[in-house]
Amino acid sequence: MRLTVYKIYFLLFFILLLGCSKKPLTKLSLSVHQVATAPEPVTNNAVSAAFIKGIPYIFSFGGLDSTKLYSGINQRNYRYNVKNNTWLQLPNLPDTLGKIASAATLIKDTIYIMGGYHVFKDGTEVSSNKVHRYAIKSNRFLTDGTPIPIPIDDHVQTVWRDSLIYIITGWSQKENIPNVQIYNPFKNSWQVGTSVPNNYKFKVFGANGIISKDTIYYFGGAAMGEFFPIQLRLRKGVINPKQPTNIIWSSIELDSTFSSYRMAATIVKNSPHFIGGSTSSYNYNGIAYDKNKISIPNNADFYYINGKLKKAYNKLLPMDLRGIASINDTVQYIYGGMKENNKVSNSILKLAWYKNFINESSNNKRVKN
Repeated sequence: MRLTVYKIYFLLFFILLLGCSKKPLTKLSLSVHQVATAPEPVTNNAVSAAFIKGIPYIFSFGGLDSTKLYSGINQRNYRYNVKNNTWLQLPNLPDTLGKIASAATLIKDTIYIMGGYHVFKDGTEVSSNKVHRYAIKSNRFLTDGTPIPIPIDDHVQTVWRDSLIYIITGWSQKENIPNVQIYNPFKNSWQVGTSVPNNYKFKVFGANGIISKDTIYYFGGAAMGEFFPIQLRLRKGVINPKQPTNIIWSSIELDSTFSSYRMAATIVKNSPHFIGGSTSSYNYNGIAYDKNKISIPNNADFYYINGKLKKAYNKLLPMDLRGIASINDTVQYIYGGMKENNKVSNSILKLAWYKNFINESSNNKRVKN
C-alpha cells in the first residue's frame, strides 16, 4: 500500500516536472559564404535562377562594371552552373545600349528581363519599355515581348501563381509612378492593376518585393523629395484571385533601423525576406544623393513573420541588388552587387537558412556574423 502511494507521488511529480519544462524554440538562422567568382565584377544586374535537366543555373543580365561610369553599363550576360562550377557567356541583351535597374522573372522555360534604364554621356537617363525573353534551354533570346505600357526602372517585379508578372511602382523617366502593370506571358499582353496609393508612402523606386500566395509584399525604396529619402515601410497588396487586377493596398510603418534601398526579395519557408540593400539612397555609381551621407550596405536580412518585420545581420550581404537566384525555399544565391566603399563585387554568395534552437528568454541582439 505504502509503495503504491509512493508510486503515485512519483508519477504526479514527474507530470508536474514535464508541465513546467519549456519546449525548445526554433528559428531560422542565415549562413552566407562565397562559393564562386564571376567572370567580371557586376552590380545592379538582373538575376534569376532556373533548372535545366535537374541542374541549377544562375543567370545575370546587364548591369554596371567596376568602373561605375555610365560607359560601364553593359549588355553582357552570364550563366553559372551551380553543380559543376562552370561559366558560360550568353548572347548580349538585344537592346541598343546596356542598362541597369531591370529585373528578371522565370516562368516555365523563359526568363523575362523587363524595364531598366540607360545612362548617356551627358547624364541623361531613359527608362526602358523592353520585355526581353530568354529561352533557357536553347540559350537564345526570342523576339521581344509586347512593350511595357509605361517605361519603368528600379521597380518591384514579381510573379503570381507562375502565370502573371506584376510590375509595381518604380521610376519612369522623371518621376515615381503609382501604376501597377501586369504582364501575361502566355498571351503576351498587358493589363492594368489597382495602382498603389498616389503618395510617397507607396510610390517608390529601388524597393523590391515578392508575392506569397495571394499577397504582394514590397519594402523600402526611395521617394520623391530632397535627397530622395528612404521610406520606412512594408506595403501589402492582397490580390483577388478571381480578378487578379484587383488589389487592396495597406502598409506598415517601421522605425529608422529598417532602412533599405536596392535590396533583393525572396520567400524562405513561406516568409517574405528582403536581402541586403543600403542605408541611404544613391545614384547608380553608389554615391549618396545626400552628399553628407555615405552609401553603405545595411548587411541585413529583413523578414516578415507573425505580422512583424524583423531583421538579422550578416556582414557579407551587399547592396545594389536587383534580384536573387532562388534554388529552393532555404537556398538562394546573390550574384554581384556592391560591397563597402562602393566596391563592385564579383562574388557568388550562397545563402542558406537552417533551423537553430534558441533559448526562449534570449534577447534579439544585433550580432554580425
